[in-house]
Amino acid sequence: MSVLEQGQIQIHTENIFPIIKKAVYSGHEVFLRELVSNGTDAISKRRMAAMAGDCSEADEGLINITVDREAKTVKISDNGIGMTADEVKKYINQVAFSSAEDFLEKYKQESDAIIGHFGLGFYSSFMVAKEVELITRSARPDSAAVRWVCDGSPAFKLESHDRSEPGTDVILHLMEDELEYLEPARLRTLITQYCDFMPIDVQLEGESVNKRNPAWRRNPREMSDQDYIDLYRYLYPFQGDPLLWVHLNTDYPYTLQGILFFPQSVGRADWEKGDIRLYCNQVYVSDSIKEIVPRYLLPLRGVIDSPDIPLNVSRSALQTDRKVRSIGNFVAKKVADRLKSLKKDQPEEYAKAWDSLAPFVKIGAMEDDKFAEQVSDLILFTTTALWSEDEAEPIKAGDKNYTTLLSYQSRLSDTQSKRILYCTDEVAQAGALSLWRSQGAEVIFAETVIDSQFLPWLEATNDQFKFQRVDAELDESLRDEKPEISDQDGETQSESIRSLIKEALNNDKVTIQVQALKGGEEAPPAMILLPEQMRRMNDMGALMDQRLPGLPDHHVLLINRRHPLVEGLLRLSAGGVLLGSAQSSPSKQLASELALHLYDMARLGVGGLEPSELAGFQTRSAKLMSELVSKGT
Repeated sequence: MSVLEQGQIQIHTENIFPIIKKAVYSGHEVFLRELVSNGTDAISKRRMAAMAGDCSEADEGLINITVDREAKTVKISDNGIGMTADEVKKYINQVAFSSAEDFLEKYKQESDAIIGHFGLGFYSSFMVAKEVELITRSARPDSAAVRWVCDGSPAFKLESHDRSEPGTDVILHLMEDELEYLEPARLRTLITQYCDFMPIDVQLEGESVNKRNPAWRRNPREMSDQDYIDLYRYLYPFQGDPLLWVHLNTDYPYTLQGILFFPQSVGRADWEKGDIRLYCNQVYVSDSIKEIVPRYLLPLRGVIDSPDIPLNVSRSALQTDRKVRSIGNFVAKKVADRLKSLKKDQPEEYAKAWDSLAPFVKIGAMEDDKFAEQVSDLILFTTTALWSEDEAEPIKAGDKNYTTLLSYQSRLSDTQSKRILYCTDEVAQAGALSLWRSQGAEVIFAETVIDSQFLPWLEATNDQFKFQRVDAELDESLRDEKPEISDQDGETQSESIRSLIKEALNNDKVTIQVQALKGGEEAPPAMILLPEQMRRMNDMGALMDQRLPGLPDHHVLLINRRHPLVEGLLRLSAGGVLLGSAQSSPSKQLASELALHLYDMARLGVGGLEPSELAGFQTRSAKLMSELVSKGT
């Protein structure tokens, strides 16, 4: 074996390898991705050169990884185009045509633009190897095999070799603290993670490991629903089946393919990092693509594969530029188009999926004006309106009915305003909800956390929408204004109730209103009336986990004199004397305690009871019920 040449790699400093080892790549394990990618490229180049008649044809492309435990080496072999001695000097020794000064200067100033200008993938091997051998033979006619050896310093040796077949072997002599890569199970995990969908067969000790042929590169018309479901199950095992999916495919102004899945639930979704996997020419790059996909779509799952996404030298970070923003807009539009087609063609299926889709649509609309336009007709709310086969809406899905806001407004009578009634808590607001429903009013439900932001946003961006919570100020349509009859002392029932409640509360800051509300027993006995904006402030405080300091000192307590509880309370107090006197009757005292209980229940319904007051409320409630039980027995 004759030595062809000895010398120095063409750099003028020894700083290049420490940068590669410590600064360029964040994780050592990516060495396998880079070397397998190089092998894949070499096989593709041989195919192209063979078609042009420039080199010999190969059998089916193959990359084989073998381990020698005794020698502590890992070998990555390919049957690609290989290299001549001159090509080794050109592509290996000179670090892809660059002197160290040029490389270091560009790395410092334009680190995101290095890939494509410097052939550094091969040098990632020095992160795990104390010495690297490169044995290669070009597939071009009359080529001789060569062996290149380097220990990570600028010194190298290039000599002839007896390799008979075209291709390349990269032999890594592992460092002592990198011997984990001698374990086949570790290598198999890395192949599955980084090389699973590469177009070339990747074998470990002669056994094929990767799946190859990714579904996202197939024609959507050739894909069945089961094909999509199988891919989802493979990528995200034990996560159930996807809700629906979006197949991406474009070749202008950039090349991009992929499949995005809507998961069944986003309860624990990552809205900062995401679950979408990024590939570059079928090579896994990252599972964090927040620079590409808009934040509101990050909890989607699936794959985006594009050779046109600008990556930094280690492929671990993306460069945010106009192209990346354009890709994000493309993905958002395709998602909106998919939802539009589903709502149009399968409205019931869309409604069934809405609870899982809503976070994406609502957050996306608030964060992206263009997306908001695309999904403006896709936003649904559950409604108290009944479904009719003669109407397109409300949409019936299971035991729920869904409506758009424009459809809601179309059902309002001419005399009604554009006001949209909504309920945020069907249990806490049950009394007010029943009151409105008893009068035939339609109410939508906005019970998710995001709705406390979404409804004000809708009002701010759409003049036709005005929202009012069911337990906000009551309008005249809910009041029964029949004239009252005065008693023998000239006092009406409302005045008597007002006096009773006022005396029991003994709080001049609480304004007491007594009204006869429609709805019978379904109407609440007492309500705290707060302006809509005050209620929204409370909702926003709850959203930010910053509870506002209870009710304002001055507020309105509305008493429904038609409610049986209030009528009974008035009868209890009828035979007594002034509450504050020593001669106060037991019935009058019980009426006073009931009046305080009514007030506490009204406060509880609007979150007006402080945590420190809840224990006292429970104690008083138990005592009051005990008194009522004793009187009944």
